Amino acid sequence: MAETSNKKRIKSGTSFIDILSGIFMPICDVLSGAGLLKGLLAVLVMTSVLSENGGTYLVLNAMADTVFFFFPVFVGLTSAATFKTDKFIATALACLSLYPAINTILESGQTIRFFGIPLIGATYQSSCIPVILTVWIIGYVEKASDRIIPEIVRGFFKPIICILVGGLLELGIFGPAGTLIGNRISSCYEFLYSLSPAAAGGLLGGLVQPMVIFSLQWPLLLVSMNNIALTGSDTILAVMAAAPFGQAGASLAVFFKSRDKKFKATCISAVVSAMVGGITQPSIFAVNLPRKWPLAAGSIGGAIGGAIAGYFGSHAIAFSFPSLVTLPIYLGHGFIPLVIGCGIGFAAGFVLTVTVPYNCDIKA
Repeated sequence: MAETSNKKRIKSGTSFIDILSGIFMPICDVLSGAGLLKGLLAVLVMTSVLSENGGTYLVLNAMADTVFFFFPVFVGLTSAATFKTDKFIATALACLSLYPAINTILESGQTIRFFGIPLIGATYQSSCIPVILTVWIIGYVEKASDRIIPEIVRGFFKPIICILVGGLLELGIFGPAGTLIGNRISSCYEFLYSLSPAAAGGLLGGLVQPMVIFSLQWPLLLVSMNNIALTGSDTILAVMAAAPFGQAGASLAVFFKSRDKKFKATCISAVVSAMVGGITQPSIFAVNLPRKWPLAAGSIGGAIGGAIAGYFGSHAIAFSFPSLVTLPIYLGHGFIPLVIGCGIGFAAGFVLTVTVPYNCDIKA
């Protein structure tokens, strides 16, 4: 009986990973391209080839940011394919979370009342879990509608019901819940950092990449932006800096262990995206997460690098995703230890992935 229960848990965990891979893998290439473009843009600005006030920068930055700003829409489409729901209803619900008039109010922290039901302030840009959960639930609403609504009026009544139910769930429950969880994580980090910078750095450096899976890193990044705007420096970005390198090291190790030539190309693309653009979703969803251990190995590397950065008081003086090309934003106190921590994080992710046996050539 216990063995059967254990098998069910294993199957459930594997299915969950398969679902996430099915949702995110189709988007990995465009994420890689956008991440590399952001990295290139950062280099052009730091070398004074482009000015942040110029029109060329504005257009290039829009091209790089579009994928991340409208990320819920991409996720809505792939979630619809994964859960076998109507892709147009899913897209409409994903776009709802970005609708300017509503989004501006909710992101400011204000509450909107919908027939007396409070829709609490939340951040939806670049978020994905609210959309995934909404599309998943809407799949059941669609099936119920097909059974209950007469076929002659189903064509327009079913979308109305799905959008009303899905919109209320997305804006009333899933979005606020995700923001609340993220804010609690941010508060815990700030408290722990006040007690032990090294422990806080190790914890956040190790957890931030698993947090990316659920988009829980965004509240932390918002706190980071606010810290830089108010004080001119931030420790959150510094202790997170080694995390992409840890995932890149793990993905590179998978590249060497794999015998699938097509998959090897995916691994290299993921490594470059993580190291140059600071975008780790391709490494996570296309390479490391489906194989489980490489994700853990990369996270251990991130934890080691984060602990080093925290111990030496490393900080960022500007906001950008941690990567090779954005290392100059950490110039100042603790810069050399941070760079060493990133190198150790990369090496740890690589070595731990190479030396521990796991199924490398499973189909993600």
